[in-house]
Amino acid sequence: MRMPRAIIALTLAAAVAGCSDIGLRHLEAPGPGPDEFSVMPVKPLTQPKDYAFLPAPTPGGGNLTDPNPNADAVAALGGNPGALNPGTGIPSSDGALVTASSRYGVSPNTRQVLAQEDADFRKRQSRWTRLRLFKVDRYSQVYKRNSIDPQVQTEALRRQGVETPSSPPDE
Repeated sequence: MRMPRAIIALTLAAAVAGCSDIGLRHLEAPGPGPDEFSVMPVKPLTQPKDYAFLPAPTPGGGNLTDPNPNADAVAALGGNPGALNPGTGIPSSDGALVTASSRYGVSPNTRQVLAQEDADFRKRQSRWTRLRLFKVDRYSQVYKRNSIDPQVQTEALRRQGVETPSSPPDE
């Protein structure tokens, strides 16, 4: 009599656990310690050259000492960090690229359509992946068919005579 109750309880527990949807990526801190990526140091304070010409304060706006890792990375790689501002529009240096890429028309809702198609794809792929006994990252399993093997692509391009840099070593 006790065995059927235990089986029913375990089946019920597995069914309830299978109803949760934590997504494909199971990301969490590996231990109880602090997250080293959540701490962003501020830039050093500097003394202005002339106190009479200070910029007006902007409540809720950015500060000169606030970290901006995206702009810092763009500047470190030789780019223009000002191009990251969303209100600046398309820079004139990218005009030819935008013209060439939009020659067949531009759909205004590309992001929404792509997000919906991806959600539908993940829903189809994750019918059985919700049942998890252990914490597993399902992202690479679901998108395995869509991934590109760098070794195969490198060899194919080299056979065509295209000069390619070396790929990361095979795992």
